[in-house]
Amino acid sequence: MADETRRTGLYDLHVELGARMVPFAGWQMPVQFPMGVMAEHLHTRSQAGLFDVSHMGQVLVTADDGQVATAAAALETLIPTDAMGLAPGRQRYGLLTNEQGGILDDLMFANRGDHFLLVVNAACVTQDIAHLQGLAGVRVTPVTDRGLLALQGPLAATVLARLVPGVDDMRFMDSRILDWDGADLWVSRSGYTGEDGFEISVPEARLDAFARALLGHPEVAPIGLGARDSLRLEAGMPLYGHDMDGSVTPAQAALGWSIPKVRRAGGARAGGFPGADVILPELGTPATLRRGLRPEGRAPIREGVAIFAAAEGGEAIGHVTSGGFGPTIGGPVAMARLPVDLAEGDQVWAELRGKRIPVTLCALPFVSPSYKR
Repeated sequence: MADETRRTGLYDLHVELGARMVPFAGWQMPVQFPMGVMAEHLHTRSQAGLFDVSHMGQVLVTADDGQVATAAAALETLIPTDAMGLAPGRQRYGLLTNEQGGILDDLMFANRGDHFLLVVNAACVTQDIAHLQGLAGVRVTPVTDRGLLALQGPLAATVLARLVPGVDDMRFMDSRILDWDGADLWVSRSGYTGEDGFEISVPEARLDAFARALLGHPEVAPIGLGARDSLRLEAGMPLYGHDMDGSVTPAQAALGWSIPKVRRAGGARAGGFPGADVILPELGTPATLRRGLRPEGRAPIREGVAIFAAAEGGEAIGHVTSGGFGPTIGGPVAMARLPVDLAEGDQVWAELRGKRIPVTLCALPFVSPSYKR
């Protein structure tokens, strides 16, 4: 069968750098480079890692009347957030929900002054665009001529400032258009690692050159999907299709914080989004909740592993949704949706290869974020 996966504009660079390429969400993506997943993870935590995230969807939402407030009001009919209160040049995290209260996707959206820029998950692009195109009074335009990079780590700002003046004074969740050698870069100070960093949308024709310019700095190393996953897991960040999906509500996914007071019961613009009648009453009182887990020993507990209340007998009280080894932590970490009445420090049991091992509930995230506020 012919390979039907797509290639990002950096495919040739990844191969040149010795990446191991794998199919992911319909794309050929680097899972790791010769440095290896562990070293890539630790390099990002100590210096700066460069990620190709061009597989993700970039979408522009523009009101027919040219008013950003009209586009914001339209987005609020699908996303339980405060798009109308988002200042120009700022970005927020949000959720697309279904009528049953589940999560269709999670995304970032930025107020670009006269329109919004949305970044959505690769596996959900087609679904999300169709969903957004149902909005009245707006134009939904997929961006097809730009790639997307993430530069993450404590030295990310230092490196990027050498190439792109103006990034130094950006705050966490700022979004700007900045110049690099005549190319417009769409830059946000955000990311998926728990580290300070940036996501940078680059014209496709300049993507390879810009990536090489970043990699020309000794602090920067290319990072694959393997380390991206372990970094986000340590940062306590959920992954769509694993820690949340169309059957999981925002409260159950521990994402109720993304729904602001103005959209909650009693708020000025309460409800008005799909599943509001399910989602809003449950906020603060879900039966299950995404929790952090620290297994004893060094053996990781991975997605699908059953969690029990006791060392023997009984029914499973939940299942691991994400799990692996945390290089920064120096041990295994995991997340699972478990009964809300369990407390941090409580012990539960994971069934691993027919044997139950003790696991301790702990706070998320596993590592403290280092965003620039």
